[in-house]
Amino acid sequence: MNPQPNNPLHGKTLETILNELVDHYGWEQLGQKIKINCFVSNPSIKSSLTFLRKTDWARKQVEELYMQMLDRH
Repeated sequence: MNPQPNNPLHGKTLETILNELVDHYGWEQLGQKIKINCFVSNPSIKSSLTFLRKTDWARKQVEELYMQMLDRH
């Protein structure tokens, strides 16, 4: 396994990324930033992970928002 020092997503699970985003933004703000129903209507980590694992465009948006969040710290 090659280390990827320039890839902040390396070694992070989708669940970890989502938990960190929810901790940072909260569900309401996350739903405003990424317009997907699982962040707005009865949001939960479990339902969001199910959706994101099946939906590439949504997962990509979550990963991009995570990278932006890391850049701001």
